[in-house]
Amino acid sequence: MSDAPERGVLYVVATPIGHLGDLSPRAAEVLRNAARVAAEDTRRTRGLLTHLGITGKPIDRLDAHASAHAITRAVDKLVAGEDVALVTDAGTPVVSDPGTDLVRAAAEAGVRVVPIPGPSAVMAALSASGLCTGAFRFLGFLPRKGPERRDALELVRATPESVVLFESPERTAETLADLATTLPNRSGAVARELTKLHEEILRGPLPELARVAKERETLGEVTIVIGPGEAPKGPLVGEEELDRLIDEQLTRGRRPKDIADELALVSGRPRRELYSRVLGRKRDEA
Repeated sequence: MSDAPERGVLYVVATPIGHLGDLSPRAAEVLRNAARVAAEDTRRTRGLLTHLGITGKPIDRLDAHASAHAITRAVDKLVAGEDVALVTDAGTPVVSDPGTDLVRAAAEAGVRVVPIPGPSAVMAALSASGLCTGAFRFLGFLPRKGPERRDALELVRATPESVVLFESPERTAETLADLATTLPNRSGAVARELTKLHEEILRGPLPELARVAKERETLGEVTIVIGPGEAPKGPLVGEEELDRLIDEQLTRGRRPKDIADELALVSGRPRRELYSRVLGRKRDEA
């Protein structure tokens, strides 16, 4: 007969993305009964617990920068028999939020992991967009710059299904402009402040959404839905047209790097290939 304590349970708990009334009764019960909470932001989670009338609950910070030691400490508590509720600032943990490392480590330690489903900005935006016909691809936040961003935009372009992105209000206009350049014939929806007082969902062609975003300030958390479209078959721009565009931009005095970056979005070709081509056209003109 073993004296080892029965392992605890790791509950992965979805919390409201705005409206506190969206927290499920089951999620509230788990938060009340768990021995402790692992949270992305202890202050925000304390506010949620206070709303539920829960006081004195231990809350451990476990954000995106959590160390291996912090993960091990949380797993040790689970193995010792404590039930732990994992939450993030809003929505479902691990969906473009912290939590994956803890879930993986807990499972590897033989701990039972139980999902407590609920609010999700991804599903809320999709359901109200009118743009999801079945399958969809979720990409989280696009990289901010460089080849990683261009590769991500190319992945969006190559995806025939609906695509869902998260974006900060400060970068929404830039991202919509890039999407409009990459996917000028596809429709989209920009969902802002979902479930909150100033909730807004704008729908329309991506170029029109980009124009609106450029003309006014965006406030609040943003989810972008891109409607389905046909996957591209080969380069979008032919050889002669590509050279014409390069020559036109060179005539305007633009830098080869900037020309290559822009044409990579509209042509679907690798930036390195385009950069070499621009340099070649520039030498021919000299």
